[in-house]
Amino acid sequence: MFGRGKQGAKRGEKRVRPVKGQQGVARSFNHAYRGLIFAVRTQRNMRFHVVASAVVLVLSLLVGVSKLELAILVLVIMAVFVAEMFNTALEFAVDLVTSEYRPLAKLAKDVSAGAVLVTSVAALAVGYLLLSDNLGPFSLETLERVRNWPGHVTLVVLVLVTIAVLLGKALTGASNSFLGGMPSGHAAVSFAGWVAASFVASGGRFGGLISLITLLMALLVCQSRVESGIHTYYEVAAGALIGALLAVAVFQLL
Repeated sequence: MFGRGKQGAKRGEKRVRPVKGQQGVARSFNHAYRGLIFAVRTQRNMRFHVVASAVVLVLSLLVGVSKLELAILVLVIMAVFVAEMFNTALEFAVDLVTSEYRPLAKLAKDVSAGAVLVTSVAALAVGYLLLSDNLGPFSLETLERVRNWPGHVTLVVLVLVTIAVLLGKALTGASNSFLGGMPSGHAAVSFAGWVAASFVASGGRFGGLISLITLLMALLVCQSRVESGIHTYYEVAAGALIGALLAVAVFQLL
């Protein structure tokens, strides 16, 4: 009887044992997010790529690139991020295998770093080809043309806010998880959306009403983050301030 009980317990343990690849989408996304945060926090080159991508996006906004050109810029920026993260992962894997100096280990790291260099040079070339013609005749007419594209402006604002939140979480080191940490990403994006909606609808008949509704929605998002215990008041306030200031800066610039 006791033998059967033990075997049944072992079988039960075997049934509840998690299966690789079946951990759920939310948990898998959280692991990926932690890896991204860790890469930005610990890798100087990754932080440089993040800042450089923000500068390129702002330039694309100012010169008024087309949707296709913007899509190409986003693809090459993501390619640089992916190459840098693979390089970091390979370095960790090599260091895990051996802590001694070995020519093959050094060669693996050098080749991986070379791949990042090639990707970065290619991204630089693509950015130059797409932006060089527009940077020459840059004028007030260009700014006015871009101002008439609220969707493009809003997209760049949200990307910049996301980058700012990512850098903030990485530099403060408050959390390795998608949930929590300084600042609140939900508060930043919601308040950036409020500012964007207010600017876009300012010339319309119901501009004030739209601004009020989006502000209430942003406040509800912040309240939900605090009541659920995911963020503190300071984290939510910091996120809201970052999102609002960045959005105002971009829209006022134009």
